[in-house]
Amino acid sequence: MKQLKPNLNMDFSKKVVIDTNQQPWLPSPLKGVTRKPLAREELESGHATSIVRYEAGSHFSRHTHPMGEEILVLEGTFSDENGDFGPGTYIRNPPGSRHSPFSTDGCTIFVKLNQFDANDLQQVRVDTHSTPWQQGIGGLEVMSLHDFEGQHTALVKWPKNETFKPHRHFGGEEILVLSGQFEDEFGQYPANTWIRSPHMSEHHPFVKEETVILVKVGQLLL
Repeated sequence: MKQLKPNLNMDFSKKVVIDTNQQPWLPSPLKGVTRKPLAREELESGHATSIVRYEAGSHFSRHTHPMGEEILVLEGTFSDENGDFGPGTYIRNPPGSRHSPFSTDGCTIFVKLNQFDANDLQQVRVDTHSTPWQQGIGGLEVMSLHDFEGQHTALVKWPKNETFKPHRHFGGEEILVLSGQFEDEFGQYPANTWIRSPHMSEHHPFVKEETVILVKVGQLLL
């Protein structure tokens, strides 16, 4: 099995596109927990963005998030001492928080570590399956998940054949395609594709089928 490498996709001035369907699962320090690294500063510390899979009955040792942890549960049930969180749950654990995560039946999560502002201390739990959508621009529907000093995280639902206006990403943009296929003038991005676009990058996005994406903007100022 391939091993994890440090300093992966840490140049925030460059666009990164990763179809995680094509990425291998790599080992973690604990048995039964594997991951697909998307960006990583150090081997087991610092800035990290990954897809992480817990096999049934696996657990991770108790640990601290020096600069926070952000999670979206993609499949299965993710658990810790605070509760059980099913598919579609969005979680923010603030800087300095600690927990002992596990999964009784197995799960897959999208996780971002050590990327919070030091003053962003809000604990967040959102069940996106029960939270109502709000009308966005055009035919888009938006579900806001978190906002802090110019950084915004949301789910966006695109109806079939929707086109959005060309726009720039002040502070950068990260997208995880959750369903359907997201597109722009640069390419096509199927479900489970992660896209990171740098500060002041520009594109003209559209879809041909109903598509849902997780979007985070404003966090990549250089």
